[in-house]
Amino acid sequence: MAPERSTGNRISAQDIRRRKGGVPIVCLTAYTYPIARMLDPHVDLLLVGDSVAMVLHGHVTTLGASLEMMIAHGQAVMRGSTKACVVVDMPAGSYEASAAQAAASARRIVNETGCQAVKLEGGVDMAAQMAAIVTEGIPVMGHIGLQPQSVEKDGGYKIKGRTHENVAALFRDAEAVEKAGAFSVVIEGTVEAVASDLTRHVAIPTIGIGASGDCDGQILVIDDMIGMTVDRVPKFVKEYANLRDTISHAAARYAAEVRSRAFPGPDHVFSATSGKDKA
Repeated sequence: MAPERSTGNRISAQDIRRRKGGVPIVCLTAYTYPIARMLDPHVDLLLVGDSVAMVLHGHVTTLGASLEMMIAHGQAVMRGSTKACVVVDMPAGSYEASAAQAAASARRIVNETGCQAVKLEGGVDMAAQMAAIVTEGIPVMGHIGLQPQSVEKDGGYKIKGRTHENVAALFRDAEAVEKAGAFSVVIEGTVEAVASDLTRHVAIPTIGIGASGDCDGQILVIDDMIGMTVDRVPKFVKEYANLRDTISHAAARYAAEVRSRAFPGPDHVFSATSGKDKA
């Protein structure tokens, strides 16, 4: 069953908010115009994730993302999307210092990309920042559980929800995100049963990644999902295609044909006599 949409062509943050407990929300990351065009008909939400720093720019963590980087990729995705709700990640360093900084950065992202919402990591510690952005009239998606921007502080990518203290902290974070006015919240890298309980506990949709099938929606990094990840594939990823091998084989065939002078052939060059050739 296809989800209901607002009367406009594009799904809004409020449309996503109303999907709590309904048809699961389909989300994927997108960073470029062609990928956005291909994914847009199939998803409810496209996230321009700060994972772009790792996936496309070769950084070791998401901390390599800048505000300018996120805006540039947000603009590209918006050009390629007409239906999905587009959310742009706020990179590390663009919101943590104060509520005023967060609101100013969010306003810049929305003004320069035209996206529908922004996302930032944190719970209780970032509630004031989220509330300030919401006050500006900008929809906010929260992000709790494993927070990639905090990986250095946490000493690695550590699954959350394995101690009573951590579970209690997750519930406080989820409540803080909801109270701050977020329209949804990503739960990442969290014990399945805990993510399921969190989903039932809050009134806003939860979007799982390495969390639970009970979440109100799911998200994956597009490059992981289509088999473009060149290093370790996370446990929570299901590869629906293997473009690594497809691209490698295509490049090998091309190289062989260039070296043997099989390419370009007659069909790929222009003749002096034909006036109808087009590039």
